[in-house]
Amino acid sequence: MEQLFALVLPENGFIWAPKLQLLSTTLYSMAIEKILKDDASEEKGERARMASFVGAIAITDLVKTTLGPKGMDKILQSTGRGHEVTVTNDGATILKSLHIDNPAAKVLIDISKVQDDEVGDGTTSVVVLAGELLREAEKLVAAKIHPMTIISGYRMASECARNALLQRVVDNKENAEKFKSDLMKIARTTLSSKILSQDKEHFAQLAVDAVMRLKGSTNLEAIQIIKKPGGSLKDSFLDEGFILDKKIGLGQPKRIENAKILVANTAMDTDKVKIYGARVRVDSMSKVAEIEGAEKEKMREKVKKIMAHGINCFVNRQLIYNFPEELFADAGILAIEHADFDGIERLALVTGGEIASTFDNPESVKLGHCKLIEEIMIGEDKLIHFSGVEMGQACTVVLRGASHHVLDEAERSLHDALCVLSQTVNDTRVLLGGGWPEMVMAKEVDELARKTPGKKSHAIEAFSRALVAIPTIIADNAGLDSADLVAQLRAEHHKEGCNAGIDVISGSVGDMAELGISESFKVKQAVLLSATEAAEMILRVDEIITCAPRKREDRM
Repeated sequence: MEQLFALVLPENGFIWAPKLQLLSTTLYSMAIEKILKDDASEEKGERARMASFVGAIAITDLVKTTLGPKGMDKILQSTGRGHEVTVTNDGATILKSLHIDNPAAKVLIDISKVQDDEVGDGTTSVVVLAGELLREAEKLVAAKIHPMTIISGYRMASECARNALLQRVVDNKENAEKFKSDLMKIARTTLSSKILSQDKEHFAQLAVDAVMRLKGSTNLEAIQIIKKPGGSLKDSFLDEGFILDKKIGLGQPKRIENAKILVANTAMDTDKVKIYGARVRVDSMSKVAEIEGAEKEKMREKVKKIMAHGINCFVNRQLIYNFPEELFADAGILAIEHADFDGIERLALVTGGEIASTFDNPESVKLGHCKLIEEIMIGEDKLIHFSGVEMGQACTVVLRGASHHVLDEAERSLHDALCVLSQTVNDTRVLLGGGWPEMVMAKEVDELARKTPGKKSHAIEAFSRALVAIPTIIADNAGLDSADLVAQLRAEHHKEGCNAGIDVISGSVGDMAELGISESFKVKQAVLLSATEAAEMILRVDEIITCAPRKREDRM
């Protein structure tokens, strides 16, 4: 501080200008540090950009080994109770489970989640493409090209790439037979990179049948997936109707035809006085018996109100105690208790009923209907099967498998396939797969780079290189010589009307149309646009400010 005073009050009364400038800079940086709290930190310019690039590229390198038909799986072990283990190669599932501190990496995890919710598949591709775009951008920034120039080049390139795909899409909406074959191809392609790839023919047929029943709806709630350990994945099947994972109670009818179903969420356990929390002062045991009698009578009244709806099946979210269960059995009504919440919501949806909790006005309650309720066995377990339900599109997929881990991964794989197929039924445009779309886009983007003057052309060229990285990674993951294969592919794509892509099974360049490898246009478009937007967002960053953590207050 002595030096500062010397600057402000020199002996001859004059302040030397460069020293004044130095003083103001020093004070400014001190002031900035004082604005932020003690533990807060900030990174500026080059360092901030490097932190963003490093975080995003690290996430990309983490998931890129799961890309393609020969992608590897990851084991995720939680640190919580039980140390649960998840084995998966689904990009979104892997990224969702990571706790990450880097802000740029969080942006990539976010686009992966959105891709999963929006179209179901392409969760790894979108992260890999965004990461490759940033890898290329890092080289351009090092070559002193301004991030805004790179962004405008990327925008032009992504528009050009999208138009290139639009010119090459196939739409068989008018021809039902061809469209169904397209759906089968898409299902096979989606499942070929998952655990179900060994039985992809069986599961592709199963997924297409389930989605065709939805008749164009994208509401996958009508498709229920039940997992039962035992048997092999091949034993999985699609069942028309709805299966509830519950047993039928004692002394109740095991089979009901033309069922009228009341779905409820109400307490059926008040036929006894709850000893805990109830204080009753009586002078003899007979009084206790009277109170219990009154409780029982109250329950009997409630059961009568429920029976007044003219039903022959009662499904309750909560427990049904022995006394009301006995009353229902005497009346020949099937009573199902403790149906899980997901189960009763879906049951109300597919049978066309509504969930009721009061029973005073039977005329205002909407009952569910189905043709037959019966008990079935799957493996060792008894379940209740509702067939001929009101909502014709409802169906249940029963998955069998060796262990819970296999079943969980099979469910994720099937869910991805169902999502993609339901989206394709709405947007019927289809593309070939196996790295073909990326090569088509890269070729068009390359041509655009040659026509574009100025520094933007470097960014457009970089976009093309990032697109080619996807077939390169698919080949690398299959243990093939990616440099040779991608060079062959590029040469093939300079011929007119080329259908060449990477055939990882034979390890060479193959005709995707002959091999029946197809992808949904909607998935590819979502991957392209999301990845470009995410890369653009991270490129714009020039400062990262980390807030100070909240301190715990001493309450003592």
